[in-house]
Amino acid sequence: MTINLDTKVGDIVLAWPQAMRYLESQGVDYCCGGHRSLREACEAAGRDSSQILAGLEGLDRPTADAPSSRDWMSASLTELMAHIEATHHAYLRTELPRLDMLLEKVLNAHGGNHPELDEVFDLFQALAGDLMPHLMKEEQILFPFIRQMDAGRAAEACFASVQSPIRVMESEHEAVGAMLVQLRAHTNGYETPADGCATFRAFYDGLKALESDLHLHIYLENQILHPRARMMEAALQA
Repeated sequence: MTINLDTKVGDIVLAWPQAMRYLESQGVDYCCGGHRSLREACEAAGRDSSQILAGLEGLDRPTADAPSSRDWMSASLTELMAHIEATHHAYLRTELPRLDMLLEKVLNAHGGNHPELDEVFDLFQALAGDLMPHLMKEEQILFPFIRQMDAGRAAEACFASVQSPIRVMESEHEAVGAMLVQLRAHTNGYETPADGCATFRAFYDGLKALESDLHLHIYLENQILHPRARMMEAALQA
């Protein structure tokens, strides 16, 4: 694939998964903002688009025999949703309580010297509070609807089209993405302060890993699952 500044960021990552880590390291959004061109995504991130493009072009290109991540464009939507639930949903259900426990310890030990932790606390609680019901809505409403379509059956639900829950999910993804941006800012890019203890470091490392997992999670849904579900519904209705 030949890329330029007008190529959509989501298309770059879809054709070339190796670009994920590079874009993430540069703060360029490829999940919620995957519909943007590379130029637009770089502008939104405050990065020099020509430098980012040069960085992408300098990465090793995948070869035909190179190991790669699963091609989710060719897998069934049922397989993709099973992967999302078993990998990303399960991760959140384990990791959010662990990080909450670490945050309480860090606040007790360092809150007096680090007032920014108050904002980190508020943001983390808001993030967790948004994510848990979001997972339930996907598992109980959107995913079952898509599974019915994937099985070739007319999907039945209280809404007329898969577009309705998808719009809600993507709006909530945008809110999560905004909170991740704020968390990164208030933690100075998850950099443990000089007086931070091992628990402080573990908490910030955990937040950084959470950010990476959520970026991939949202990418799989916004850029692959949702567009394919829309096309499937249109085909079934034709």
